[in-house]
Parts: sequence; structure tokens; C-alpha cells
Amino acid sequence: MSEHGPDGAPRDAEQATPDLRAPGRRPRTGSRTASRTASRTGGTLAFVESPVQLLNVLEWAHADAQQPSAQGESTGDLTIVVLSPLDPMSRGQLRRVAQLARDEGHSVRWEEARGGAAAPLKTIGALTGDLRRARRVVIGDPFSRYVQLLLTITRARDLVVVDDGTATMEFIAQLARGERLVRWHRRGGRPSPRDLAFAPFARTAVRRLTPGTAGSVEVFSAMPVDEIPPGVRLTPNTFAWTRARFGPPRLTRGADLVGTSLVETGVVDPARYLSAVKSLARTHNATRYFAHRRESAEKLHELASATGLEIVRPDLPLELIARRGPIGRTILSFPSTVVHTLPLALAGTKVEVAVCDIDPSWLTENASPRAEGFLSGVTGTARDVRRVSSTGSA
Repeated sequence: MSEHGPDGAPRDAEQATPDLRAPGRRPRTGSRTASRTASRTGGTLAFVESPVQLLNVLEWAHADAQQPSAQGESTGDLTIVVLSPLDPMSRGQLRRVAQLARDEGHSVRWEEARGGAAAPLKTIGALTGDLRRARRVVIGDPFSRYVQLLLTITRARDLVVVDDGTATMEFIAQLARGERLVRWHRRGGRPSPRDLAFAPFARTAVRRLTPGTAGSVEVFSAMPVDEIPPGVRLTPNTFAWTRARFGPPRLTRGADLVGTSLVETGVVDPARYLSAVKSLARTHNATRYFAHRRESAEKLHELASATGLEIVRPDLPLELIARRGPIGRTILSFPSTVVHTLPLALAGTKVEVAVCDIDPSWLTENASPRAEGFLSGVTGTARDVRRVSSTGSA
């Protein structure tokens, strides 16, 4: 297993800030000044909790700077607040993408938002002043209770939602139907006491995310969207910043397989998943398995033993890993965000992205009733990908 540390995290993930710049490119300066300016005059605050969200904030900032309305304004007024998760893999990737953000001239503020029982109150208290001064707020996960709580504090007239993977598709659909925000893989049923206690904040957050006379709502997304709520402005994410910043990649002869956390979230049976990976690796001559940051070490060791695949724990989001290369000429994936984002990030290269459907028989008895339809929709709406099948069985 290609790991950088005994816990599965890249070694020195908390301290390392490697030079990720393209050859000959120098970092922009002025991050500290931008941070002070944003604090005094408002500006834009972005809240992220995952490496993918942070990458998409960078894509949004790049696209926003190209808009005619941005002329005369500087994207240097963007302050990115990282609401740090606890797992080492996510933290390591966030540190590395945060360095890329600093290289672009943005200010990055790291908050240990989950570092103990008092951490949420301390974090919210520290952010309240900036939230009330901000002219625009960018969020990466509208399902997050942390983010929903922050939305009840801000007075910003303009809100922007950037992709948090395929969950963005569900968020837009639920907002269009006026439903409460519930992640697709959660089972239905009666709300828990915690849900009931938080319900007033969740309702306020939904109102803030519903366009009205008070301001605008923009969704910046690479995902296919069928239902667009009235008044929401949809801006396509073409991964222009990633393509301009890195690559094109060197291609290897074999295929690479992208892992998923569907087992960890209780959606897919572990034995079925293992069998499917074995079948795909054998059929398509795959040599490497890029692990999802939430996949367990035990599961990955079992996959390596059963398939002979080299297990790679990426230290950056896969879109950046693939664009930097080396990468296989074929990338195999189950239904996930990358079947939508990789074709965009790798546009102009000879890499083919292939997706394997999740057979309904692979789903666990605890899977949400919406799981089958949602996963099928993720695959069916993917553009510029090849459909493949797996004969794996338990």
C-alpha cells in the first residue's frame, strides 16, 4: 500500500506544504494584506470542510474573476475558512490545497472547528464579526449543520454554493421542491431529538438559500442539474483553473481504479464490493487503486491482498492528481463525483473515464430507499464516459 505514514495519512501531513506550483510559476503575494482588507471592508468569506470543496472554491474564484462584473474588483478579498475535520487524510489534503490557495493570493484561515466540545462555540464566536461584515459568502456543503448555523449569522446579500460532489445534485433538487435538506444516503424515519433541536436553524438556512428580495444565490457546479429553483443562478464549473495550472499528464499503459466510500457509509455490501473490484481489475488490466479518503485501512489491506492492486492514498483531490499525472489511459470508477469532474479536468488528453454501475443486489438492507435511484442517476447523467459492467458476486 502506497501510504506515507502508519495511520494512512501522508507523512507530516499537518506540517508539509510542498511546492505544488507549475514549473516557472511564482506564488502571488499579498495574502496577509488581503486578509486584513477583507476583515475591514467585508469581502468574500468561503467556508470549506473537505479538500474537494476547497478545490472548487479555487475554481469558482478563477471563473468569477473572468466575469465582466468582476472588472475593477480583486479576488484578493477572498478569505477561505477551513472548518477542519478530524480524520488525518482529509486534513493532509486540505493542508496541501490550502497552500495552492495561498499561491493564488487568497487568505486561508484554519479553524480547529471540531477540536473538543467547546470548539464549535469558540469557532462561531471567532467568526461572527467577519460573517456579519461579509458582502458574499461561499459554502461547500449546505447539508452541514456547521454551515447551516453560520448561515443564520451572516448578513451577506449574496450566497454561493460550490460543489461538494454528487450531493450538490440532491441539494438543488430538494431546494427546488421546498424539502428539508437530508443527505441521500440517510434513511428516512422520524427525526431524532438532535434533528428536532436543530430544526429552527436548518429552516433559517434553507430560507437564506432560497433566492428572494434580500439577495442572490449562485450554484457553481460541474454536476448535471435538471431542476433549477426559481431565481438561482447556475454557473458551470469547467475546471478551467485546474487545466491551466497543471498538466497535461503523462499516461501509463495500464488502467487505474478509483475507490469509493459506499461501503463505509453502509450503502454497499463489503463482499460484493470486493468481488466487483476484483472483476474490474482483472478485466481492464488495472494496476492501481486510488483510495477514497474515507476508506478504512482494513478494507484497503483486504483489497490489496485479494486483487494485487497497488493501493494509493492521494495527497490531493483526484482531479489534481490525474491532471498532474502520471495517470492510466483508462480510469475506472463506480458512481461518484469523479465520473462528472474527471472528464472536465482531463479535457484535451487521451484519458478515457469509465463508470461501473452499482448492481441493486450489492446494496445492504440498511441502505436508504433513495440509494438505488440516486446512484443510477449519477451514472446515467455522466457525460463523456464509457459504461462498463462487472460480473462480480459475493
